[in-house]
Amino acid sequence: MTLLAGTRLGPYEIVAPLGAGGMGEVFRARDTRLERDVAIKVLPHAASADPAARARLLREARLASRLNHPHVCTIHEVGEAEGQAFIVMEVVEGESLSDRLVRGALPSVEILRYGIQVADALAHAHGHGVLHRDLKSANIVITADGRAKVLDFGLAKQMAGPEDAEATTLSRAALTSEGTVTGTLAYMSPELLRGQTADARSDLWALGVVLYEMSTGERPFRAAVTTALAADIQYKEPAPPRRSHPNTPPALEDVILRCLKKRSEERYQTARDVMSDLQAIAASAPVSSDVVSGSMKPTMRRGVRRRQIRSLVVLPLANLSGDPEQEYFADGMTDALIGDLAAIGALHVISRTSAMRYKRTGKSLPDIAAELSVDAVLEGSVVRAGSRVRIAARLIEAASDTNLWAKSYERELSDVLALQGEVAEAIAREVKSAASAKVAGRLARRGPVNAEAWDACLKGRHHVYKLSREHYDQALAYFALALEKDPTFAPAYAGLADVWLLRGDSGILPPAETFPKAREAASKAIELDDGLVEGHLSRAALSFLYEWDWDGAKAGYERALRLNPNSAEVRFFYADFLISMRRSDEALEQSAIALKLDPLNPLFQCFLGWHLVYLHRYDEAMARLEKVARLEPGFPSVQMGLWGALHAQARDGEALSAAKKFFTLIGDREVSEAMERGGAESGYPGAMARAAEVLAARSERTYIPSVRVARLWVHAGETETALAWLEKSFERREPPLVHLDVAWDWDPLRSDPRFRSLLGRMKFPSDR
Repeated sequence: MTLLAGTRLGPYEIVAPLGAGGMGEVFRARDTRLERDVAIKVLPHAASADPAARARLLREARLASRLNHPHVCTIHEVGEAEGQAFIVMEVVEGESLSDRLVRGALPSVEILRYGIQVADALAHAHGHGVLHRDLKSANIVITADGRAKVLDFGLAKQMAGPEDAEATTLSRAALTSEGTVTGTLAYMSPELLRGQTADARSDLWALGVVLYEMSTGERPFRAAVTTALAADIQYKEPAPPRRSHPNTPPALEDVILRCLKKRSEERYQTARDVMSDLQAIAASAPVSSDVVSGSMKPTMRRGVRRRQIRSLVVLPLANLSGDPEQEYFADGMTDALIGDLAAIGALHVISRTSAMRYKRTGKSLPDIAAELSVDAVLEGSVVRAGSRVRIAARLIEAASDTNLWAKSYERELSDVLALQGEVAEAIAREVKSAASAKVAGRLARRGPVNAEAWDACLKGRHHVYKLSREHYDQALAYFALALEKDPTFAPAYAGLADVWLLRGDSGILPPAETFPKAREAASKAIELDDGLVEGHLSRAALSFLYEWDWDGAKAGYERALRLNPNSAEVRFFYADFLISMRRSDEALEQSAIALKLDPLNPLFQCFLGWHLVYLHRYDEAMARLEKVARLEPGFPSVQMGLWGALHAQARDGEALSAAKKFFTLIGDREVSEAMERGGAESGYPGAMARAAEVLAARSERTYIPSVRVARLWVHAGETETALAWLEKSFERREPPLVHLDVAWDWDPLRSDPRFRSLLGRMKFPSDR
């Protein structure tokens, strides 16, 4: 389909042709809605009626549109007009790398810069499960500001997808008609020519060819006849680049030849590893750090003072194993690195919940750093192969988008603690803190662990974070398995303590069944490892929520904070303790620090809203809770907070609406419907009474926290009944009672001597 200037495809007006290839024609066009220039790719006329070709084009767009990276051509939209499917992309101005190579080999500084950038683009794509499969110098454009842009993911396919058999078709086509082959033969890996399945390592072969071209000005295999070229790729070793270009750095030659290993298992296994080695070469060379970062920003040469790093975020490590079942391992390693870095003290380290929100994000590193107000970003990947684990990581200064440090580590899984510690130690050296380096050095010297116990513990934590009854059951099983493998593994005991705490605090099981088990597990974790912050946090929570040992809780939280002052969780739970003790200024101070460490955590934001309601600061509370509701519309705790804030302001119609929404979100439609009926009969008190009756009846069949029934009765205005249910709650030592002295629900009871007696029996401090 040849389009003339002025032709319209939907809102796009064709301006001029840009080029054509086997997969389609490309035109410059004008987006009349956003008033910007775009590139539009359409199928060529001969293939426009071919359903398979059309499907391939749309598949290309769907896969490539996942990618949002500074070195990947951005896909804006997929459209169709008058039977013509098309893809709308950014216009990339510049010179193709293939055209640049006509003038000969590139200087080493440019090879490293563009190589790092292209490897970074591939790492991003592979991290999103997308292969390129047509990487070549013609598909790389060098922009005027010195950035490489990878174009045309036209042969992209999802890793481990259903189309693996296509590799056989590729190899046959390559040997018959190069004009129709899906991919350029000179860049195709040996396994593709043998009809085997493409994976990330096939792209790394093509990257090796491109690096070879940039180093020598020629391809490594150059036979003119397709059969001879295919044979050379499969069986002939490439000439070392230094043979024709002696100025090629030996380390760069090693990288290139490793990419071009015939056997894929002998190549680099991930693009991130290629990038790390190229960055290491660039960092050791007498060149500016813009090479390392792959940017063309103002040079920061050695000896120039950079901004001090006081804060950073560890982005979720990419799982490059090719196995989606290993996501728990990548997430667990991310979590462990965050914990290790947080423990070194001199750094403000963003906590897990906020960091994990950037998993597979398309946002740029500077944008992420700005949102989180950090000085630096640590990103990387993890690959697990059998008993071996490899981490590749790099530290980027946010303000300049400059790479500060990059390295790969590979160890046996049993040495994973030392591996993590080595990364922490390297970061500590970068922030130039002697105290941090001392702590990190101790982390790096940690001894081996039982690999099976460690793995089971990671799986347990993976399920704990999902916060559901079913996942708690699975987590418990994994922690028990870890202790079968190593009965002295303290993190597994800490995990058990957390599961039993969560089961009790959430009201799944009676406190008498859960908290003693949590206490036993937490005590064992501390006995085995007194430096394990999770054990001390669990023990402090038990002192607070179940034992009502206020002094013990305070000491426990403060001990946990000394172990890890960067733990947002410790500060958050300590704030909840302090607000319950009516130490509001200290509580708000701890909440502020927790939110600085974990700004995107909806639970922390929500509970601060609750605390503000406790302090009768309703406008502030409502503003915060409503913001969380906009970001997390399905978060039940928000509606609980809004319910209380609205009721405290006598806005009972709105309070009832929030209450019904709360019960709907937690899946209790029976209570929500009871509120609806009661509200229609006699307003807010009637709604609360009907709901209380439903829960009271249900409590005769299964465990329902008595405090929940008491709350509804007090909202219904039934003081006597509410006090009776509070007594039951006291006998059961239910966790919500720790807020009895401050929570909004109990304001109508505060003058009642029986309520004051209850506070006294819980030994709340009286000198307030």
